[in-house]
Amino acid sequence: MIKTRDEVKEEFKWDLTTVFKNEEEFEKFFNETKKLIEDFLKYENHVMDNSNTLLEVIEKDNELSRRVEKLYSYANMIADQDISNNKNQERLSKVVNLYELAIKNTYFIRPEILKVDKNTIEKYIEDNTKLKEYSKMIERIYRYKDHTLSDAEEKLLSNLSKIFGNHDKTYSYLSDSDLTFGTIKDEEGKDVELTDTNYSIYIRSKNREVREAAFKKLYEVYKQYKNSFSSCLDGHIKEEVSIANIRKYKSVFDEALYADELNEDVYNALKDTVHENLNVYQKYFKLKKEVLGLDEMHMYDVYADLTEDYEKEYSFDEAKEIIFKAITPLGEEYKKDLEKAFTQKWIDIYPNKGKRGGAYSGGSYDTNPFVLLNYQSKLDDVSTIIHELGHSMHSFYTRNNQPYQYGDYPIFVAEVASTTNEVILAKYLIENSKNDNEKLAAMNHLLELFKSTIYRQTMFEEFEKYAYDLVENDDVISADKLCEEYLRLNKEYFGDSVVVDDEIKYEWERVPHFYYNYYVFKYATSLSAACDIAMRILNKEKDAKGNYLKMLKSGNFYSPLETLKIAGVDMTDKKVYENAIKMFDDTIEEYKSLVKKNKEMK
Repeated sequence: MIKTRDEVKEEFKWDLTTVFKNEEEFEKFFNETKKLIEDFLKYENHVMDNSNTLLEVIEKDNELSRRVEKLYSYANMIADQDISNNKNQERLSKVVNLYELAIKNTYFIRPEILKVDKNTIEKYIEDNTKLKEYSKMIERIYRYKDHTLSDAEEKLLSNLSKIFGNHDKTYSYLSDSDLTFGTIKDEEGKDVELTDTNYSIYIRSKNREVREAAFKKLYEVYKQYKNSFSSCLDGHIKEEVSIANIRKYKSVFDEALYADELNEDVYNALKDTVHENLNVYQKYFKLKKEVLGLDEMHMYDVYADLTEDYEKEYSFDEAKEIIFKAITPLGEEYKKDLEKAFTQKWIDIYPNKGKRGGAYSGGSYDTNPFVLLNYQSKLDDVSTIIHELGHSMHSFYTRNNQPYQYGDYPIFVAEVASTTNEVILAKYLIENSKNDNEKLAAMNHLLELFKSTIYRQTMFEEFEKYAYDLVENDDVISADKLCEEYLRLNKEYFGDSVVVDDEIKYEWERVPHFYYNYYVFKYATSLSAACDIAMRILNKEKDAKGNYLKMLKSGNFYSPLETLKIAGVDMTDKKVYENAIKMFDDTIEEYKSLVKKNKEMK
């Protein structure tokens, strides 16, 4: 029986009193922040009066950002403890409104800085030594000079910010709330309601009839709504294309790459390597077909577990012990700092009624890097812990070694630390477990990580780019075009290893990441970088451990590519992706070898 929030012991909850001791302290901080935001408009048209004013504006803006982020992280985490609690949702909404007010009242900073020539800024920095602390930040602002509008235009876009993003919101309501999928028979032959959430359970069922029924029932409904989802995506893309054009980018892809200081070399290196190695992807599904004893591998079989009989449970204390043994190669400093997650109660461990599902690492620059879990004692849950703690340790090191203006890490490297931890855990279990089933389960997790991250996300990126290209080339998006392209990509990726059922053409309707503007390929690049880093550390390559910690501590002071080079990874080099795929291939062979050995022993 799942417990209510009040029934969960305090020792299993995160300690948010380290953020705000009580509601009164939160309200006081909120009201002070709101007053500072309202007063900030006095700087409008005065940002560049002199070097002292510029410094004051930057420092006040940073203070506002820090305050709003602290308020948001607290309100969001409180709300996630029980999403059915209206008071918690109202508090979060109030902070979101404050965030929108902050955007509206600070919009003028960048345009006013960009009004003056760079020589003026350089003289200000030379005259005022404190401004030197922000020189890198100011330099990044100047990168956007050609993409910044007039004061009136910037203000107009700022005022329209509440309107933007409604296509994403409509998509969420449609996919999360409005669709109903009817019932299917579960493993015991009972009628159960199929939802978009529990679909992920039934599509992994040991019973193939359940998997097939869930697959066909789900996409039967999505087929009926293909035009609505197509309209949502079309509206979102047109909005983003319009904004990119207004800001003088060649394309939305160009805008997305520009934000991370990238060019197409990284994406092309990834895509080309993936296409050159589709045989490895297909080899994995041929293995799965063999292990599952299937005559034909269908799309409703691709999520079935290879290690379906492994049901071991791990207490949270056991999971902690495994994690600390696994991260030994990262060194004593990392291990000592990771202890803080447990001794300082960063982690909210178990599910409770109304708690948000899934897991994440949160917090802000001025709080602990908290972790939300819904721990269910499976091996995947152990991997989830070490994944989220990877994010948290990245945040911890960044915030403790960089000033606020450089105290975050770029999106392009956001998944590197987390997946490095996952790879290190899997390698530890494969090397050290005395239980062959546990080894196979660890291999399976690693194989699924490669399948779902490097290959699947690259395919998603190709589909997303196809949709954007339609709009940017003045073509028309239609549901049929999107469905046919998605089907074509699946057939290309799976080859003859899987029967690509026609229903899969509607799967794109279920992918919220298509509203994140070219984010998906960064999952694939991150895992590739993580494999490179993990193997350098596990192979005890000279300075690998120290350079990795330096990377974690560097925040966003450097560009994303420069940041990863600190750890020895060049993301424009195809070898990074080839080595990751080689690890995938080697793990397939290792899995086959262990299965064969076990068969021979029976």
